[in-house]
Formats: sequence, structure tokens, C-alpha cells
Amino acid sequence: MSMNAATYQKSYNNAQVMTAPPGELTLMLYNGAIKFLKIAKTAMEAKKIADTNHNIQRAQDIISELMCTLNMDVEISKNLMALYEFMNNHLLQANIQKDPNLVQEVLDLVEDLRNTWVEVIKTTRLQTAKAANGMA
Repeated sequence: MSMNAATYQKSYNNAQVMTAPPGELTLMLYNGAIKFLKIAKTAMEAKKIADTNHNIQRAQDIISELMCTLNMDVEISKNLMALYEFMNNHLLQANIQKDPNLVQEVLDLVEDLRNTWVEVIKTTRLQTAKAANGMA
């Protein structure tokens, strides 16, 4: 019996998550939230209530996971926690009011965070490469 394409994809995705460094995992979470927010906004505009709800909840699950990963001993984590709480509350209101503009506001915030995180990863890689080559 051979595995189907969905099973292969799930296995591949699981392998990616299990082998990714922590910074890459955060990036994956941001990308997942962006994906679900875009789907939710499109579903909301098409008046597909069940799809809207499902995808908003998936984005909220990711935001909740991001909240769990914060190290509250670091000052910026307190700011991120407040931002994540704002996002989750905003998505709750978006889901209740069926307002795609509220979803877009959260989507814009998550995209900004993701773009910033990409720059952090690039900088960290560059610093690590320089240190490995004795150039730090």
C-alpha cells in the first residue's frame, strides 16, 4: 500500500518542524498565521461563516503558541505579549462582527513581525558566520 500525496506532505511538514532551529520555528508560526488570516479574510468577504471561523481560530491558535514561547524575563517579550493579546482580541471582534478590516489590521501586524523576524534571522546568521570564521 502506497502513501498518498497528503500523507507525504504531512510527513514532510512534520520533518521540517522537528528539525528546524527555534528561530525558524517562529518564522513558520508567523507564516502560518499569515496564511490562515488571508484565508479567513477571503472567506469572510465571501460570507463563508464556517470557513471564516475555522481559519480565524487557527490564526488565534498560532498567536497563542507564540505567546507561550515568550521569555518574560526579556523586556521585549512583555511588549510582544501585549501585542499578541491585542491581536487575539481583535480577531475575536473580527469574528463576531464579521469585519474583514479587523482581520486585515491583524494581518498587517503579523506581516510586519514576520518581516522583522526574517531580518533578525539574517543578522544572526551573518554574525554566526563571522564568528565561525574568526571575524567577530
